[in-house]
Amino acid sequence: MPDTTHPNSWDARAKSSSFFGFTDLPSIEARGTVVLTHGEGPYVFDTEGRRYLDANSGLWNMIAGFDHPGLIRAAQEQYARFPGYHAFFGRMSDQTVMLSEKLAQVSPFESAKTFYTNSGSEANDTMVKMLWFLAGAEGQPERRKILTRGNAYHGVTAVTASMTGKPYNSLFGLPLPGFIHLTCPHYWREGRDGESEAEFTARLAEELEEVIAREGVDTIAGFFAEPVQGAGGVIPPSAGYFDAILPILRRHKIPVIADEVITGLGRTGEMWGCESYDFVPDAIISSKALTAGYFPMGAVILGPELADRLQRATREVEEFPHGFTASGHPVGCAIALAAIDLVETELLDRVRALTPSFEAGLARLAEHPHIGEARSRGLMGALEAVRDKETKAPWDGDLSVSERIANTCTDHGLICRPLGQAVVLCPAFIMTEAQMAEMFEKLGAALEEVFDGLT
Repeated sequence: MPDTTHPNSWDARAKSSSFFGFTDLPSIEARGTVVLTHGEGPYVFDTEGRRYLDANSGLWNMIAGFDHPGLIRAAQEQYARFPGYHAFFGRMSDQTVMLSEKLAQVSPFESAKTFYTNSGSEANDTMVKMLWFLAGAEGQPERRKILTRGNAYHGVTAVTASMTGKPYNSLFGLPLPGFIHLTCPHYWREGRDGESEAEFTARLAEELEEVIAREGVDTIAGFFAEPVQGAGGVIPPSAGYFDAILPILRRHKIPVIADEVITGLGRTGEMWGCESYDFVPDAIISSKALTAGYFPMGAVILGPELADRLQRATREVEEFPHGFTASGHPVGCAIALAAIDLVETELLDRVRALTPSFEAGLARLAEHPHIGEARSRGLMGALEAVRDKETKAPWDGDLSVSERIANTCTDHGLICRPLGQAVVLCPAFIMTEAQMAEMFEKLGAALEEVFDGLT
């Protein structure tokens, strides 16, 4: 554990100068902070020289590890050549143009146009504004409502937090009016007694029809969905889910937006998560792996129909009045080009090769009597802790079981993420089989330690 006693320790300095977000404050008070200095491959090191295998890939994003020479070189060369610019007034860097061309090439669309932001939250927020802008320009200003799902995560701006189906957003007085959360497509937790998975999927499709009828199709601007819900605890949809709901949305001409901030660029074993579920959306939201975590960047990748409609709409007012100072930053775009090339030539194959070992490791740990479910797609997975496996009864919330597991993992030199009562793993794509074994060995030891202390 870090030194939490010395007044000039890194822990004390962090606490005195930092305001923490998405951080369990009781753990900080009891255990202190972890201040990191550098990384090597999938490992990070703290100020006291301790090494941790980061099974979170930073925050889903450091897919190539923390010291990849090609990505570092791309950044250094671009900083030396042209260190910054914007994408306003018809001016942008050559790297920005090249990245837009590359994203169109690797997207599932026949053609595409890309708008750049600084994060996934901003990209989702931008997409909502695009839909609202389009509705107004096409004479349907009442088309404002946004459909998402319970336990979804789409960001932290006021708009994207309203899209996020998490109860903590009520602390901010959110969601804003017009943001509607459908049932989370998690059969294990949301399925009713005696309901088959096919019946569950059919019920969710029926719910979608009912919501559209109740709200009025002419009031709905779009439907946003993560192919696999990430910050909800790695929740793949129930079998046949997208096959059931997409025809409904298409019939009602409701745009379908795939939030691929986490799933995009290889995480699920395909270039895009939507390809893992065999559908083509109207637009894709990208971030995280887009630059392999080496630069803050997000992107709205518009399919041909939405791109054409927005292009026509902007002609009426002569511009799309929205953007960010660092939109299409040349250094970020140069890194993204290198990252996408790395995914195409090396890392996507690596994900596919590692997935069987990853799934097998999760399955082994799921045999524990206090693990209710193991779920995964590609290199993203979760283990759901339960008090009673047969009834799926969760542990009492005040026990903070997943936080205990994550903290114990840290003591064993492993970083993983607690989400609800689940522990989430999203390892870097560069992991070796030996490092995969190390990850599961340390997690298994932590599970035994925590559950032995609770029973």
